[in-house]
Amino acid sequence: MEIFADVVVDINIKSVDRVFLYRVPEHLKGRVAAGSRVTVPFGKGNRELGGIVVAVSDQKDESVAAPKDILSVSGDLPPASAQLIRLAGWMRSRYGCTMVQALKTVMPVRKPVKERVQVNYYLTDEAAARQVYEKIKGSKRERARARMLGAMLDSGDGSISRETAAGILRISSSTIRSLLSAGLIREESRQIVRNPSGLLPSRWGRVQLNPEQTEAVDQIMASWDRMQETVRQGGRASSRDMVHLLYGVTGSGKTEVYMELMDRVLSQGRQVIMLIPEISLTLQTVTRFYERFGDRIAVMNSRLSAGERYDQYMKARRGQASIMIGPRSALFTSFEDLGLIIIDEEHEPAYKSESSPKYLARDAAIQRAKLAGAMVVLGSATPSLSSYYKARTGAYSLHRLTTRARQGSLLPGVDVVDLREEFKRKNMSPISGPLREAMDQCLAQGSQIMLFINRRGFAGFVSCRSCGYVFKCRHCDVSMTIHGDGILRCHYCGSEQRMPKVCPSCGSPYIAGFGMGTEKLETLVKKEFPKARVLRLDRDTASGKGEMDAILEKFSEGQADILIGTQMIVKGHDFNRVSLVGIIAADLSMFSGSYLSSERTFQLLTQAAGRAGRGSRPGRVIIQTYRPDEACIRFAAAQDYEAFYEQEIRFRQAMHYPPVSQMLMISIESRSDQEAAQAGAGIRGCIDREIKRQREDGEQGLIQVMGPSRAGIRKVRDIYRYVIYVKNDSRQSAFSIKNAVEAFADRRSGDFRHTYIGTDLDPYQLF
Repeated sequence: MEIFADVVVDINIKSVDRVFLYRVPEHLKGRVAAGSRVTVPFGKGNRELGGIVVAVSDQKDESVAAPKDILSVSGDLPPASAQLIRLAGWMRSRYGCTMVQALKTVMPVRKPVKERVQVNYYLTDEAAARQVYEKIKGSKRERARARMLGAMLDSGDGSISRETAAGILRISSSTIRSLLSAGLIREESRQIVRNPSGLLPSRWGRVQLNPEQTEAVDQIMASWDRMQETVRQGGRASSRDMVHLLYGVTGSGKTEVYMELMDRVLSQGRQVIMLIPEISLTLQTVTRFYERFGDRIAVMNSRLSAGERYDQYMKARRGQASIMIGPRSALFTSFEDLGLIIIDEEHEPAYKSESSPKYLARDAAIQRAKLAGAMVVLGSATPSLSSYYKARTGAYSLHRLTTRARQGSLLPGVDVVDLREEFKRKNMSPISGPLREAMDQCLAQGSQIMLFINRRGFAGFVSCRSCGYVFKCRHCDVSMTIHGDGILRCHYCGSEQRMPKVCPSCGSPYIAGFGMGTEKLETLVKKEFPKARVLRLDRDTASGKGEMDAILEKFSEGQADILIGTQMIVKGHDFNRVSLVGIIAADLSMFSGSYLSSERTFQLLTQAAGRAGRGSRPGRVIIQTYRPDEACIRFAAAQDYEAFYEQEIRFRQAMHYPPVSQMLMISIESRSDQEAAQAGAGIRGCIDREIKRQREDGEQGLIQVMGPSRAGIRKVRDIYRYVIYVKNDSRQSAFSIKNAVEAFADRRSGDFRHTYIGTDLDPYQLF
C-alpha cells in the first residue's frame, strides 16, 4: 500500500505557502509521521529542501499526477505533535504568517544536540578480576590493564567512569575493549539531563492559604470541574470557565495560588505550563517551584546552552517532567495531557513576539487550551487593560486578592516628590531631599534600599554646550549614551565610538553628558553614601550567564545595602529587608509616543513600589517626577488600579484604541529613504481602495487610517522606517486590509525589492 505525505516546504514565500504532496518510499515507511522533518526534492530542478510533514495518508490527491519521493527523514529531532501542528495552523490564519514560520515557532528545538551520556564500567566478578590483576600487575606489556583493574578493585564498589579511565588513568579504548571481551568488566550507559538551575530536587508541604487565596483556588477549580464535564459530554467549555484573571496586589501571594492549582491539576494526571517573563525568570523564582515540586520541573530560558535547552525539552516530551517553566516559547512544550497554562505578570510586553508570527502569548495560550481541553490562568498586580476589559465584560472570570499574604506585611506608603520644586531649591542632584533623608534613615536602621531608573548607562545623551550638537549613532536616528569607560554606545545597534574631545560641529571642547543612567546614578550614590555597599543590575552588569542571579542572590543575602537597576529589579522579586524604593525619574516612560505609554508607566511604578515592605518592616516608596499631576502617576502613588482603569478605558473608547477597537500596524523598512516613502504611498493607496471596496459591500464600522509617516525612530541600523496605522471596529475588516496590503506587496515586489513590508494585527511595540 502506498503512503503519501503533505509537506510544508521550508520556503518563506507566500506564493508557495501551501502543502505539497510527496510519496513515502518503502524504506521510509514507519518513520514518516505528522510533525516529522524531512528532505524533499522541490521545483523543476529538484533542489533538495527541508520540510515538515503535516499529514500522512494512504489516499492520493488525484490532482497530483506523479508525486515525488521524500528523500530522507531526520531522526535526530523530535516531531511536532498533532496539537502543535493545529496550533501552527491557527497562528497562520490569525497572524497572516506563512505555515513554515508558524511551524518553526511551535518547534522550540530546531537543531539536534548530542545527548550527554554517562558511561561506567563495573567488575563482573571481583574474585576473578583480582586473580587476573595479581597475575599481570608486574608485567610491562599489561600495565594498562593492570592499572584499570587495580583502580576498579580499589574503588569500593568495583566501578569506574569512562572519564576517569580515559582522563586520569590514560586507559585507551582498545584496552577497555579487551577487558570487555574477556568478560572481566561490563559497560553501562545512562543519559544525563543537564540541570540548568543547578538546584537539587527537594519537596516540602503546602503553604497554608489565607481565605482570599483559598476562595480563588476553589472558584477556579470549580470552573475546572465544570469544564471537564462539558468536554466529557462532547461540548465546548465557555470562555469564563476556561480563562481566569487573578488580579492581586503586589505581595498578595499569587504564586501560592498558582502552586495549589498546579498541585490539583497534576493530581489528576495532567500537565502544566507556567509562563514567566524572561526578565523575571531568576533562580529565586525557580527555587520556589523546585521546593514544592522537585524534579518534576523542566525549565526553559534564553540563557540556557543548546544542550541544556534540548535536555529540558526532551525531559518534558518523555514524560520525565510534568511542569514546564519558561518565557513565551515554553508555551510550545510537547505535552500530550496539558491541563493548565499559567501566565504570570500577564501584562508584560515580553509576551508579544516581534518577529513573524507576531503572536501574543495570552491569545496563543487560550487557543492551545481549547485544543487540549485545558484551563488558562492570567496573573498580575497590574493587569493589561485588554485582559481586565475582557474580565469586566464577562469574557474571562475575575478573581481578586486585595491584601498581602505575609503576616504583618502591608502595602507601602507612597510619597510623590515634585522635581520642579527641587530645582527651585537649587537641588540639581537626581536624588531629591526627601529621598536622601529617607535613605539616611533606612541605612541607619540596617534596612535595604532599591533605586529604580529605567535607563542604563552613564548619561542619557551627549551634547555640545556651545552649539547644542547632539552625538547620534551613525546607523540609527537615536542619541548615543556615554558609559563610565568613556565610550559612546548605541543601545539599538550596539555600535561604539570614543568620546570626542571637541565638538565636530563647532570645535568647542565643552562637551558633556545630559540626563541620568544607572551607571551615573551608581557613581553618585557611592560618592554621597560612601559607607553603603552598592550593587547595580542592568544589561551591562548582567550580560553573561548566571550574572543576574549572582547579583540578586548577593542582595537577597544582605551583602549589599542599595540595589540600583532598570526594569530588571522590579519584576517579581521578593526581598524581605527592603523598606525603601526610590523611583528616580518616573517620567521616562510617559512620553514614548505610544497610546500605551500611560498604561506602561502605571504598571512600572506600581510594580516597582511593590518591592517595598514585603517583610515585617514597613515600606516606603518615593516617586520623583516633573509631572506629579499625570493620572498614571497619581493612581500609581495611590496604588489604585481600578481608578486608573476607569480613566484610561474612557480615553481608549474616545480615541478608538485597543482593547475597545482593533488596530493594524504596517511597517515599511528600507535602506533607501526614498524607496521606503514610495512604498508607503503605494500601500496607502492600496488601503484606500480596500476600504472603498468594504464600504461598497456594506461595511459600516469605523475605519481610520493614519500615515504613512516617519516612525518615531526613523532610522535603525541604517534602515529607514515608515509606519501606517489603521483603526477598525472589526477584526475581520482589519484582516482584510492586512491581506490586501500583503497581496499588493507581493505584486509589486519588483518595485520594492529592497523594502521590507510587515503587518501586525496586535501591535504592542509601536514604531
